[in-house]
Amino acid sequence: MPEIANIWPAPGTPLTELLTPLPVIDEARMAANIARAQAHMNSLGRAFRPHIKTHKLPEVARAQIEAGAVGINCQKVTEAEVFAAAGFDDILITYNILGAARLARLKALNTKVGHLSVTADSSEVVAGLAATFGAEEPLTVLVECDTGGKRCGVQTPEAAAALAGEIAATEGLRFGGLMTYPAPGGAVAVEAFVTGAKALLDEASLECPVVTVGGTPDFFAAGDIPSATEHRAGTYVYNDRAMVRAGHASLDDCAMHILVTVVSRPTPDRAVIDAGSKALTSDLLGFEDHGLIVEYPGARITGLSEEHGVVDLSDIEGEGPKVGDVLRVIPNHTCVVTNLFDRMVFHDGAVVTRVLEVAARSTVW
Repeated sequence: MPEIANIWPAPGTPLTELLTPLPVIDEARMAANIARAQAHMNSLGRAFRPHIKTHKLPEVARAQIEAGAVGINCQKVTEAEVFAAAGFDDILITYNILGAARLARLKALNTKVGHLSVTADSSEVVAGLAATFGAEEPLTVLVECDTGGKRCGVQTPEAAAALAGEIAATEGLRFGGLMTYPAPGGAVAVEAFVTGAKALLDEASLECPVVTVGGTPDFFAAGDIPSATEHRAGTYVYNDRAMVRAGHASLDDCAMHILVTVVSRPTPDRAVIDAGSKALTSDLLGFEDHGLIVEYPGARITGLSEEHGVVDLSDIEGEGPKVGDVLRVIPNHTCVVTNLFDRMVFHDGAVVTRVLEVAARSTVW
């Protein structure tokens, strides 16, 4: 596909001159988010492993590593391949990896990454890994535990210990520990599960070097899980409307805004913006509307088609936005927005600093 001229702005371009809709990242806010999160993990004496799903950018991941992170968390093999190619050498893939094609790529990846680890929650997943890896290039495998998130994961400490035993008994695999992504507010359940599983592992003389726990919403409550050795989080780097609702961040901590233009005012109480589901996403995350308009917090983005967003202005004072006005939207879920755009524009003081290709965009295999 040929490059379209003059879409991506040069450094020094004011944000007011950019085409919309377009997500823009505030450099200072992002840097502050990275520093604040790492300082909190340091205060707990806990390893921090950022999840790169939020930004999908090697340049941002390097800033996280430079701040003190021990490695990165990826979700799919192809996502990890992008970061391995960019030089990252400590990668955890928190996903059940199945099928010959994926396993072949995982095996190749294991030869390129110094510290690669994956997760499993069933004998079927472990069997596929066991058939792929040998003693000459063993793979580290953690047991995923469902501690209340009700997604993947073994259901009991007994099942975790049993699966750990299977992994440890397999020549081409190494048991690396326990992994969980708990429900918000689930610290008590996590600690009970982990404590029970570790006791059973001790009885079986199985060392558990890592207990990795995830999530941004409960990030600053990570100390409530004393058995954890590592924390994973992604959204914190930009923050979004959902993180503000969760109490993790304030609106001033949100580094991503989506610039949108008002393209129509068909009635006094309705505006239409140039951002639909292809820019804002239809991911509500429990909200009743599709993002917060910074300039008009009383306005509500009530409907999205592919290229249009309908804004209800009935609860704002005054005339509201005019046709041609550029507004800033804080998305409900910043991670999904990243995957909708080829490039991300960064700025400082509303002036463009750099434009980065979203290197791991659409790496969903």
